[in-house]
Amino acid sequence: MAACTPVSGVGDLDSLEMPKTDSEPITEIAPAAPTVETSMKEMTNDEVHVPPVDEENHELLVTVTAGKKSKTKPEMDDKDEEVVSNGAETMSSTTSPATQQGDCIGDNPIGMIQNEAHQPVSTSEKKKNKGLGKEVTLLMQALNVLSMPEEKLAALCTKYTQLLEEHRTTQKQLKALEKRQAQLVKERDHLQTEHSRAVLARSKLESLCRELQRHNRTLKEENVVRAREEEEKRREVTANFQTTLAEIQAQMVQHNERNTKLKQENIDLAEKLKNIVEQYELREEHVDKVFRHKDLQQQLMDAKLQQATDLLKAKTEQHGKEKEVMLKEVVASQRKCELMKQQEVQLKQQLSLYTEKFEEFQSTLSKSNEVFNTFRQEMEKMTKKIKKLEKETSVWRNRWESSNKALLDMAEEKTKHEGEKAALQQKIQRLEKLCRALQNERNELNKQLQRDLTMPQQPAAEVATATLDIRQSTEPNVAAHTDGPPGEEPVQCCQ
Repeated sequence: MAACTPVSGVGDLDSLEMPKTDSEPITEIAPAAPTVETSMKEMTNDEVHVPPVDEENHELLVTVTAGKKSKTKPEMDDKDEEVVSNGAETMSSTTSPATQQGDCIGDNPIGMIQNEAHQPVSTSEKKKNKGLGKEVTLLMQALNVLSMPEEKLAALCTKYTQLLEEHRTTQKQLKALEKRQAQLVKERDHLQTEHSRAVLARSKLESLCRELQRHNRTLKEENVVRAREEEEKRREVTANFQTTLAEIQAQMVQHNERNTKLKQENIDLAEKLKNIVEQYELREEHVDKVFRHKDLQQQLMDAKLQQATDLLKAKTEQHGKEKEVMLKEVVASQRKCELMKQQEVQLKQQLSLYTEKFEEFQSTLSKSNEVFNTFRQEMEKMTKKIKKLEKETSVWRNRWESSNKALLDMAEEKTKHEGEKAALQQKIQRLEKLCRALQNERNELNKQLQRDLTMPQQPAAEVATATLDIRQSTEPNVAAHTDGPPGEEPVQCCQ
């Protein structure tokens, strides 16, 4: 690693150096943010920077513009190193007598730098020196065009002011990025808390869904058993009915007179049964309306769930509230199921009551035709009830299928939320790495600025040679931060 020669009187020249990374190296930087590498490339494409030179007033600042791009590392050769030493000699020859006197007082630092340039170096140092050979050549050519040292200093001073403005804008951008990083950290914490809440709500929903599935299975099994029992009862009743019908036909001749008297009573009973049937139909319509209302509520909850997934970033709290509402509605639906079970028990009781009445009518059928007619009506009613129970069984089956479908939709939403969470975590990691890189750069720039302000100023020729060493040390650092493989230690410049 090449040693960098300290430069005196440098104002904002430290913006050319990359910061030293004592902590872990940064392996990934977001492409959208401006990096030090891009700023270095823009500077090398149009201009070469030289630190300020001490002459008479000890505060003259200079920059020389060069119109050609610098060569890349593979294009550099050994001739560029000779151009560097020749440029340094030309600079020393064009300085004022005061500058030459300063060289003598300072124990000839320019000669020391030139001797260091001619000393044997390693292969890595040669590669670094070749990186800026073309820029130094252009710098020397631009300085040789001007005849007077005062003109050279004036041109360098105007360019240096531009660099100072660029440095200030860079500091402003750095402050804005720090604020943005703090805001992103807060947003990340908020998203983590909301994610934990969503996980808890999801676990509760899963447990409730499992309970609902168990309940649906038990209902299905009970309905199948009941249907079989009702079918067996129906067969027994039809067999008994046919046997009694034969007996009744034998006795119908004897009961004609009695039938005329009981005809009116049969009509009254028929009207009563008709009223009961109408009431049952009204009740069935009410149950259908309740089921439709439940379906509409389910559709409304599905729409709310879809809207909550679309607005997950902005309305996570509202999403949690909607999930709580869904839980309440599931509890309400369970309560409704229990009510329906109670109603089913009541219907069973009514069915048993009707069976008892049917047995009473069967005992009287042997005596009158009226009992026969009432028995037939009761049988029709029982068949209707059996059909209604079958309809209820199909309704419960449909509800079970709809609940399974809703569970699958919720599982798909869960996977979608997990994908969005992973994407957000990756973005946060990239932003954290970028902020660390910018903070390290800022710290190193502040240290270099303080170091340069406290050091004594040196002549123009020594400044030019020091600038070459600084550029040689900073360009490998930029390549290490951006193009290097993950985990590789970045190249640092020794101060």
